Amino acid sequence: MNKTKYLSLALALMAMWGTTAEIKAQSFVADKVVAVVGNSAILYSDVVKQADEITLERREMNYTPERSAENEALEALMLQKLLYNQAQIDSIDISYAQGQISTYAEDMVNQLILQAGSLQKYEAQEGRPAFEIKDEIINRLEEYQYAQDMMATVTRNITITPGEVERHFKKMSKDELPIIPEQYVYAQITKFPKSSEGAKQRTKERLLEIRERILNGTRFDMMARMYSVDPGSALKGGELPPMPKNQFDPAFGEALAKLRPGQVSGIVESTYGLHIIQLIRMEGENYVARHILLKPIFSDDELQETLTTLDSIADVIRNGELTFAEAALRESDDAGSRLNGGLVTNIDAMKMNQMSNPEAATTKFFKDQVAPADYKELAKLKIGEISPAVLSFNAKGDQMGKILSPVEIIPSHRADMSTDYLVLEQLALEEKKQKYFDEWLSGKISSMYIRIDPSFDTSQFDRKEWSKSQSTK
Repeated sequence: MNKTKYLSLALALMAMWGTTAEIKAQSFVADKVVAVVGNSAILYSDVVKQADEITLERREMNYTPERSAENEALEALMLQKLLYNQAQIDSIDISYAQGQISTYAEDMVNQLILQAGSLQKYEAQEGRPAFEIKDEIINRLEEYQYAQDMMATVTRNITITPGEVERHFKKMSKDELPIIPEQYVYAQITKFPKSSEGAKQRTKERLLEIRERILNGTRFDMMARMYSVDPGSALKGGELPPMPKNQFDPAFGEALAKLRPGQVSGIVESTYGLHIIQLIRMEGENYVARHILLKPIFSDDELQETLTTLDSIADVIRNGELTFAEAALRESDDAGSRLNGGLVTNIDAMKMNQMSNPEAATTKFFKDQVAPADYKELAKLKIGEISPAVLSFNAKGDQMGKILSPVEIIPSHRADMSTDYLVLEQLALEEKKQKYFDEWLSGKISSMYIRIDPSFDTSQFDRKEWSKSQSTK
């Protein structure tokens, strides 16, 4: 297992929280401190718990390594503790994440209480108050966040030039080059139902009814759980992670900035749909808010009318009356592709993820990057064929009809500089970052106070520098 993988595994496992039964099942382990990194101690019970998770992962992957799961678990935990301690030294700030961490911890404890049947039963089962368990989860999640941010900080300014990419892959034999999975380049013509404005008006009326119920005393979070279509926040009562204004959708952020704590906005239209918003509180420059998101819903007749229109456009193209590009320019509702012959790019997705690097724009998509409804049709077609009209969604989750046509299907192949430069650039950059991180980590292991119990076989560790720590520094 490479160093990047065991770091990721450690961070992921530290973000998990076992049930009481799992903890008590391991209570027979005679606990003791088995390692110290900086100011942080690692208990044997923590090593055992993480080793069990590693063993389970190995079993699922049918993977049988030479070293023991306990040694792998201890090294992963030590790496996280080192990053955490260095984050404290470097004054890494995770205040942006603390509201979300607290919310996540509260949700976890509430789920465990629900499983136990009641708060009293849960606390009796645990032998301590629920708030102590929540605080412990928060501490673990904060350590996870500090470690993650510290690693990102170490490699943040590492860049790579085209010359470095070329030299990197010229050194590799053909068999060493990565295999690129099958990719699709395709065009589309999209249509929203003609009744979009009517559907939007119906949605606004529904939101106004929900807002009225909230103003009359119904809890906002309860209404969000019942009606919001935002999968990331609905189950949390509509609550969003604390963020500064400029990280929200512009219209959403402007509306939020006008609210006082407890106030509910009017209807706000963003790129994601229609919202009502409630400001909970401010945390410095961060807004803690909840919202209810609705999207226009169309009737079966409205959707069928859209599909019928698109099938007629497809027939016109098949009959040679218009090319696909001409029909896209004349008929498509998708502003991003209609001016480009219908050719689909990832630019909308990049904007939504706040990615601004123009070099990352592409028309090539792997199977898992294509909407499921789109891929189902593309997989049946030959180059230049046109699909029947299908219902699908755009990058913002808006429902629409589409016809699709594959422009190029690139078979799975060994990476090539001329056609797969972006993929190879990313691989070369990650390798450069890993090399820089390894060098940085070696220096930190040498300079930070580290002690490891002699009962552990450090010769099984990936990094041999740890073994020096079995003699007192």
